[in-house]
Amino acid sequence: MKDDDAVRAEPYGKRWWALSALVLSLLVIGLDITILNVALPTLATDLGAKNRELQWIADSYTLVFAGLLLPAGVLGDRFGRKKMIMAGLVIFGVASAWCAWSTGPTELIYARGLLGLGAAIVTPLSLSILPAMFPEEERGKAIAIWSTGTVLGLPLGPILGGYLLEHFWWGSVFLINVPVLAAGLLCAAYLLPESRDPAKPGVDLVGGVLSTAGLCSLLYGIIEGPDKGWSDVTILGTIAVGLLVLAVFVLWERRSGRPLIDLGLFWNRRFAVATLSLTVLSFVLYGILFVAPQYLQVVLESSALGSGVRLLPLVGAYMVGAGVSDALVKRIGARWVTGGGLVILGVGMAVMAGISSESGYAHTVWAFSVLGVGLGISLPPSVEMVMAVLPPGEMGRGTALTTALRQVGGALGIAVLGSMLASSYSNGVEEAARSAPSQVQAQVEDSVAAASAVADRMGESGEALRATAYKAFTDGMASLSLLCSIVALLGASVIILLLAKRGGEESGQRPVNEGSEGSSADLRA
Repeated sequence: MKDDDAVRAEPYGKRWWALSALVLSLLVIGLDITILNVALPTLATDLGAKNRELQWIADSYTLVFAGLLLPAGVLGDRFGRKKMIMAGLVIFGVASAWCAWSTGPTELIYARGLLGLGAAIVTPLSLSILPAMFPEEERGKAIAIWSTGTVLGLPLGPILGGYLLEHFWWGSVFLINVPVLAAGLLCAAYLLPESRDPAKPGVDLVGGVLSTAGLCSLLYGIIEGPDKGWSDVTILGTIAVGLLVLAVFVLWERRSGRPLIDLGLFWNRRFAVATLSLTVLSFVLYGILFVAPQYLQVVLESSALGSGVRLLPLVGAYMVGAGVSDALVKRIGARWVTGGGLVILGVGMAVMAGISSESGYAHTVWAFSVLGVGLGISLPPSVEMVMAVLPPGEMGRGTALTTALRQVGGALGIAVLGSMLASSYSNGVEEAARSAPSQVQAQVEDSVAAASAVADRMGESGEALRATAYKAFTDGMASLSLLCSIVALLGASVIILLLAKRGGEESGQRPVNEGSEGSSADLRA
C-alpha cells in the first residue's frame, strides 16, 4: 500500500524551507550532547554533583534516547510524523527548561531522561519524513543537508557552552535550547507536510517493552563497563540480560501479526549493507569525539571554547564531503562512494595514529580534514540506501531501527575505545606516577588531565611526569586510532563485496512478516 503523502505528482513546494526547520531541530539536539561535556565541571561545583551523579546526568539521556527509538518510529507511522515531530520538539523544549532550573543532581538526571525522550522522537522521524517532501533525484542532497544538522553541533556545543558558562549561570547551557526549539516548532507547524502509513499499523506494546528493556540493559552494561570493569558481575549480568531480552524480542517480532519492526528488512542486501556502514561510522565517530577533546584540551592545552573552535576543520571537511557525495553517487554509484568514503575515513584514522605528544595542531588539522571528508562522503549515501529500501508506510520504524543500531555502535565505540585508551595510558604512566605524592598517584594513573594538574602543583619536578603522561596518552590514542582505521577499512571491504553482485540490485523477494509490506530496491549501486 502506498503512502499518499509520500508519493507526490509534484515536488512539495516548501521542501527546502521545511528542511531548514528539521536541520535547526537536529542542530539543537546535537548541541545538547556536546554542550553538556563542557558544563559537567561546573555542575559538580554548583550542584554538588558527585562523579557517579555526573555520569548519570550524561547516561540517562543516552539510555532513554536509544531505548525508545523503536516505539517512537512506529508511533510516527501510525499517528503522523509531523505531529510526532512537533510533540518531540515540545517535550525537548520543556525538558530543557526543567534542566535549566533543576535544584539538584537527581532532578537533573530525570530532566535529562525527558530530553532523551524528545530526541528519540525527533531524530528518526525527521529523516523518515524526507520522502514526503523530496523526489528521488533530490533526496541525496536533502539527506546530506539533514545530516549536517547533527554534525554542526559537535564544535558549536563547546564554543557556545564555553561562552555561556563564562558569562551566565550553568542553566543557560540548557535554556538556550528553548527559543531555538520554539522557532523550530513554528517552522515545523507551517512548513512540514503530514506523512503517515495509511494502514495505521497497530502499536506492538509487548515488542515496545521488550525492545526498550533490552536496549537499555545492553547499553547500560556497555556504558558502565569501562568504569566498573568488564569482569564485574553487574556489567556481565546486564549485558547478558539485554542480549537475552533482545533475542526474545526478535522471536516475538517473528510471530507478531503487527510487528514493531520488519525483520525481513535484513534479508535485503542494501539495507543490511547501509546499516553496517552507519554502525561503523558511529563506532569511529564516537571514538573520535571521545579522544579528540581530551587531546586538544590537555595535551595541546586548549580551553573548552578553544577546543570547539579547533574541531571546526572536521566539520568543514565533512560539509565538503557531503556536498560532493550525491554527485559522486550519480556518477559512479553508491557502492564505490560508500566504500570509498570508509576507505578515506580509515586513512584519516591512520593519520591520527601518527599524532605524538610532540605533534602540533597542524597534524591534527590534517587528520581532521581527511576524517571529515570520509564521513561526509559515506554517510549520506548510506542513509539514502536505507530510505530507498523502506516501504513508504514503514519509514518511521525503519529509520528508528537504523538509528538504534547506530546508538549501539556509538556506545560500543566509546566503551571499547575508552577501555583501550585507559589501559594503555595507565600502563604507560604507572612508573612515572610514583614520583607524584602518594595520595594522588591513583589519580595520575586514572586520567591525563589529573596527571597534568598534579604536574602543575609539583612545579619543575613535575615536568617529567607531564611528559610521560602526555606520551602515554598519545600512545593510547594511536592504538585506538589504528583500531578505528582497521574497522573502517574492513567495513569498506565488506560493503564493496556485498554490493558487487548484479550491480547491487536485489534478486528475488525478501521474506517479510505477515501484515507488513515488502519492498525491493532497484537502485544504481
